[in-house]
Amino acid sequence: MRLLLAEDEVSLSKAVTTILKKNNYTVDLACDGVEALEYLETNEYDGVILDVMMPRMDGISVLQHLRKAGNCVPVLMLTARAEIDDKVLGLDSGANDYLTKPFAVKELLARIRAMTRSGIAGVQPDSCLHFGNITLDCAAFVLSSPFGSITLANKEFQILEFMMRNAGQILSAEQFMNKIWGFESNAESQVVWTYISYLRKKLAALKADVEIKARRNLGYSLELL
Repeated sequence: MRLLLAEDEVSLSKAVTTILKKNNYTVDLACDGVEALEYLETNEYDGVILDVMMPRMDGISVLQHLRKAGNCVPVLMLTARAEIDDKVLGLDSGANDYLTKPFAVKELLARIRAMTRSGIAGVQPDSCLHFGNITLDCAAFVLSSPFGSITLANKEFQILEFMMRNAGQILSAEQFMNKIWGFESNAESQVVWTYISYLRKKLAALKADVEIKARRNLGYSLELL
């Protein structure tokens, strides 16, 4: 999943970014409200973590711009304020959830999971995706079939999750790069093929009844055999 983190406190933004990446999220970082809005206007995200107090434009204003434009991306607000009125204003402006600083890492991750789960159609309540005879556990990053299970590496998991959420659809290398490697990545698009080959081997090892098909000059699709 791809997230946008909008936080102007450098030490906190670095720490949260590190935590999210270790938990298999792709993260873009904005340091003020105007930059956050620019990211949101040019990219698609599965969720946004939005600090309330930021320079140039505060988080509430960013959120209001988003909702006025019809953007329904799930938003978790971060704030040092604990007053009820501030939370009510954020929620009434369209936030999905609210988290007061300082916060525990486990709570942050749990709130992100809940927020993105409720914002995506078709996600199972147990955070597992199913297609054919394979199951992807999005909490444990485990791919399984009736013939066994394999823990996926970070990018393998993100690619397969993206494909399972869009099963049968052709996804271009550019879409994978944008969704998984992020806006500022220096990686070459050929890296997508590398990870696709890894996944094909693991699907074969699990005797999956699905396959990743390559469409020349178009992209890849996950389909039933």
